[in-house]
Amino acid sequence: MTPAHTIVLVDDQDNAIGSTDKTTAHQQGLLHRAFSVFVFNDQKQLLLQQRHPGKYHCGGLWTNTCCSHPAPGEPVIAAGERRLQEELGFTVPLTHVGEFIYRAEFDNGLTEHEYDHVLVGHFTGPVTKVNPEEIAAVKWIDLPVLQQDLATHPERYTPWFGLALKKVTAL
Repeated sequence: MTPAHTIVLVDDQDNAIGSTDKTTAHQQGLLHRAFSVFVFNDQKQLLLQQRHPGKYHCGGLWTNTCCSHPAPGEPVIAAGERRLQEELGFTVPLTHVGEFIYRAEFDNGLTEHEYDHVLVGHFTGPVTKVNPEEIAAVKWIDLPVLQQDLATHPERYTPWFGLALKKVTAL
């Protein structure tokens, strides 16, 4: 399991109501603030990541470019830009395009219950500094190919990915 990080607990309107460590939030299924970043290139392809197999949940599954939790007092967009740098070695300006709440229970007893902010950015350079502790692989993919695979093989993807993707494709 990854080291404990302090995350923001929220109500169903995204008002901060406290904080706790990430492990406790996921053990107790507490609603907390999160973000999902989607980065596109000039060919309108999405950069996907495959989560490292050792992640505390959803290891080995494909998902959006990166995702995480802002620290208390950290703006969501700044947190997304920081996390891009930490996981993929680059950062780009991000735009907030929507949010949603979801809950997913996992076989290991953990629960994701997130108020998830969806952020979008654009990147044209090569992805050369992938953090191997977080990511097993990355790939650029055309949206129609991705949407077909997601519909046919949802088990290959994280539970929040399809919900977040709908916010991006609704633009």
